[in-house]
Amino acid sequence: QVQLVESGGGLVQAGGSLRLSCAASGRTFNSYAMGWFRQAPGKEREFVAAIMRSGLITVYADSVRGRFTVSGDNAKNTMYLQMNSLKPEDTAVYYCAADPTQSGSKDLYKYDYWGQGTQVTVSS
Repeated sequence: QVQLVESGGGLVQAGGSLRLSCAASGRTFNSYAMGWFRQAPGKEREFVAAIMRSGLITVYADSVRGRFTVSGDNAKNTMYLQMNSLKPEDTAVYYCAADPTQSGSKDLYKYDYWGQGTQVTVSS
């Protein structure tokens, strides 16, 4: 079992930055692939980024590549999502998730454990 808690969301103007954190407890952080997903009102939950193999491999959605950076701190059992050049269309609830198969998949159904989410709102 693993428990995930996100933090760092908030309200920011377009062009601004935020850093989200995902603190993991339970099994060691580097036993899983970790992912970030987001869900905007009225839309399906979508993949944002994933990290695996202790940070050696990262994967991004096309919509955030070059603006967002996923990273992890094994000592702190924490994953981060640095979000720069934010756009109004980035507004969503952001979730972190853990995939015990370490596939690094963009498919949310590969992830067994989820946090409660943190709201990110980008104003124009």
